Amino acid sequence: MRIGELAALVGVTPRAVRHYHRLGLLPEPARLPNGYREYGIRDAVLLARVRRLAELGLGLDEVRDVLAEDAGREVVEVLEELDADLARQEDVVRERRARLAGLLAEARAGRLTVEGPVSPELAALLAGVGELPGSPMAVKDREILALLDTVVPAEERTRLMGLMHEVSGNAAEVYGLLDALADAPADDPRVEEAARALAGVLPAGIGRFELPAAGSGGLADVFFADLAPAQAAAVRRALALVSERFEGGEGHGEE
Repeated sequence: MRIGELAALVGVTPRAVRHYHRLGLLPEPARLPNGYREYGIRDAVLLARVRRLAELGLGLDEVRDVLAEDAGREVVEVLEELDADLARQEDVVRERRARLAGLLAEARAGRLTVEGPVSPELAALLAGVGELPGSPMAVKDREILALLDTVVPAEERTRLMGLMHEVSGNAAEVYGLLDALADAPADDPRVEEAARALAGVLPAGIGRFELPAAGSGGLADVFFADLAPAQAAAVRRALALVSERFEGGEGHGEE
């Protein structure tokens, strides 16, 4: 058989056969005087085995290991590992489908936010804040929360959303003060008022939530770069005030 005939018989492409030769999965056959490869039944049987193993989900390196080891024990071990891996994949798919079912129900009910799909924790937080359509600062805040919802580890995300729930009830007033600073310089006298209002609603624990520091190219820089100078100054001042309050004893249960 020529390479095309072998490939058609087993149900693969000639390119795949050549690839298996390069990887050492399929030995090079004898060549005819004209230089063409000449395949026999043993080559077809081996190629069919490679195809079956690959279809089971084994990587080509694993297929090579199976073919190189004649003892049945090695084959059993590899297949058992594959079975365990497929079981883990089934668990992941089942979990994703369960989450998707919840999102689909929210979408059908018209409750999926524009930032969605998001975690249940963030969805609940955004529902508590409300739309606040007239607040550009609220839009920025929702965007950064949606980003954090994606990039922050699950445990930290849950803690952050829990802390932010304490803020949501007073969000409208604070957003209004920050919106008013949109075109103001960093030394605007209203910065202190906005900072104190924001610090008044921020929980002390927010200071312990760690993000990459400013200047590191991390999330803090992304957030502050999107703010006007006066807004950034107000937020930085508010965080400093919260930190001072926490260090003053509120976070240690001393008073």
